[in-house]
Amino acid sequence: MSEIIKVGMADLKIASPPDGLITMGLGSCVAVALRDPITKIGGMVHVMLPDSTAIRGDHSNPAKFADTGIAELIGLMEAKGAKRTRLTAKLAGGATMFAVSGKSDWGLIGKRNVESCRKVLAELRIPVLSESTGENYGRTVTFYPETGEYHVKAVGKELLII
Repeated sequence: MSEIIKVGMADLKIASPPDGLITMGLGSCVAVALRDPITKIGGMVHVMLPDSTAIRGDHSNPAKFADTGIAELIGLMEAKGAKRTRLTAKLAGGATMFAVSGKSDWGLIGKRNVESCRKVLAELRIPVLSESTGENYGRTVTFYPETGEYHVKAVGKELLII
């Protein structure tokens, strides 16, 4: 019997078939799903912020940031038998949830999260196969490592399978 493992905000988990991974309430955050197509080991990190080096303070939770969260997820997957050179990625989230006036880029955190995730993955030579990012609405995503399907749900939208 399969289990759907919940990935919270600033959290990361891995799964093997037949289990899946779900994260809910993605607004400006980005869910990065990684998969090794040979071992079918998958993982998901729910990234809140783009760059750990740009923030002072507590860095005890690597899943909070794109740069440290993706690296931590890869390490956990490799420990279970995945190979980094085979990993592929799918992204969802990074919405602009609130209109912010003025020159502040606070309102652009979703866009910056997506850009940072893409940059980290490119540096690691992990191809992004598909994504559902940006716009102005939240998402809930479910990832099935066995098939690689990434189900993206949003209120008032049809289910998107990427």
